[in-house]
Order: sequence, then C-alpha cells, then structure tokens
Amino acid sequence: MLKRIARIVLRCLLWFLVLSVAWVLVYKYVPVPYTSLMAIRSAQGGPDTQHDWVAIDRIAPSMQLAVICAEDQRFIEHNGFDYNAIKAAYERNRKGNTLRGGSTISQQTAKNVFLWPGRSYVRKGFEAYFTFLIELFWSKERILEVYLNSVEMGEGVYGVEAAAQHWFNKSAKDLTRHEAAAIAAILPNPRQYKANPRTPYLETRKQWVLRQMYNFGVLDLQPIETAKN
Repeated sequence: MLKRIARIVLRCLLWFLVLSVAWVLVYKYVPVPYTSLMAIRSAQGGPDTQHDWVAIDRIAPSMQLAVICAEDQRFIEHNGFDYNAIKAAYERNRKGNTLRGGSTISQQTAKNVFLWPGRSYVRKGFEAYFTFLIELFWSKERILEVYLNSVEMGEGVYGVEAAAQHWFNKSAKDLTRHEAAAIAAILPNPRQYKANPRTPYLETRKQWVLRQMYNFGVLDLQPIETAKN
C-alpha cells in the first residue's frame, strides 16, 4: 500500500514538474492573456478588467526604469532573489513595523502570472519555484516585459498600457518621465493609491522615484543577458 501511494505521489510530482516547465516555456514566447489575480479580482466583484498586452519596445524606457527604481533596483544583478532585501524585510516585520515583503520583480512576476495572492508558506514555496524557472528560461528583458504587462496598476487595471490609458489617456510608449514615476509610485498599493490626481504623499513618493531614476542612469539589460548566455 505504501509503495503504491509513493508511486502515485512520484507520478503526480513528475507531471507537475513537466507541466510547470512547459507552462513557463510557453510564456517565454506567448503574451500572457489573463492571470489568476485578474480572475480572483473579477470573482470578488471588482470592476471590469482593463488589460492590453504590448511588446516591451512599445513601452517608454522611462516606464521600464521607473518600476525597477521603485520596486527592485538590483533587478539586473540578482538571480531572482534579493537576499539583502529579504533580510531587511524580515527585520522590519520582526520589530512589528508595517508588514512589507522583500519580493523582487522576478518573484512578483511569478506570483502574478502563475499563482495567487497571499502570504502562506505554501504559496511562497511555489513562488520560489516559479521564480527559479523564469530566471532559468527567460531573459531579464522578458521578465520585465511580462511584469509590466501583468502587474496591478489600479482598481481593475493591469499592465502598463492599460495604466497609461487609465491614468493619462495615452499609450505606454508616450509616457513622460514624470508620468512613469507617478504610476510606479502607486505600486505598493495600486487599489488604494491614484497616479492622477496625486495626494501630497504620492507626490513625495513620485519625487523619490524620480531621484532614484536619475541616480540609476540609463537602463541597459544587454550586459546581464550576455553574461547569462
């Protein structure tokens, strides 16, 4: 009986590995049409989903830089996990400060595309697994492209093209540096914050993002891609 159960478990594990790798490989090339988060928000009675996939070359470079500066400044350096950020988040949470994660853009992409929101150890385990897979099979440019097209950027608004249309009535490729920073500033809580018009707090945060963009300089993903290859 135990051997039979073990065979079933191993078979299920093998199928999970095969299907999960295949899923990741498909999304290496195919636009992500819909995510579990979109489905969950819709099932909860949220507003109609706004989502339009655009290739990364149709997203303003300033928008690409803004999300990296706001969310994950070591994105082009790490392998999917920023251990310094994870340690800092753990220390903040242990001291009883406002709960805040240390998730990288790669981790957020894995969660947004393949999983569900939540803080359970099971979900975090799956997140680590899918983060490893996308870092293994995707380029940094692809990870950023999928992130920018799947991240929540407002109530019912997903991806930078929908966000640009929703907040500034223009396409993502036409966003100015200040508009990109304003959108990036709402990412910690996109269902509560508004990129336009902004509160004094969000204006302060936008100015911080702009300073980080200035200090970061030009975003160039090619060196990391060459090293990875």
